[in-house]
Amino acid sequence: MHRHHPDIVIRLIALLKLAKAGVLITVGVGALSLLHSPDGALAEWIDALVFDPHGKYLHALVLKISGLDAHQLELIATGSLMYACVFVIEGIGLMMRRIWAEIMTVLITASFVPLEIYELVDGRSWAKAVVIAINVLVVLYLLRRLHRQQQWPFHRRAAGPLA
Repeated sequence: MHRHHPDIVIRLIALLKLAKAGVLITVGVGALSLLHSPDGALAEWIDALVFDPHGKYLHALVLKISGLDAHQLELIATGSLMYACVFVIEGIGLMMRRIWAEIMTVLITASFVPLEIYELVDGRSWAKAVVIAINVLVVLYLLRRLHRQQQWPFHRRAAGPLA
């Protein structure tokens, strides 16, 4: 019975990772489609995603996207798709309840927290703060779980009778 609650949390973390992968795949495919399509492709994406074409956030985004050159679009596509692969591996590994996925998630998620904090200081927003908080909670939860299971590679094992 005790394992049921941790399994739910692990599944939620896995779903979060897979959702992030989905967003990054959409960004990567979108960048590739803009790279290899006529100028009207951005308007088609906006219509397909049912955005308000006159919204201020969408307008700012369109200005940024329309100013990107082919090399920048390639970098965005490549980076997004590669990072999506990492999220897919983490998400599937967590769904399958693999220890290696928990360790991988701790290492990767923790490694991005300093960058996320820097970005928060550079441009404050509640969304960035919430993302950081969620990522820190995920890392702390998984570290605690790994410690309890004595699965963390650096976990100090109990000393034997001669120690």
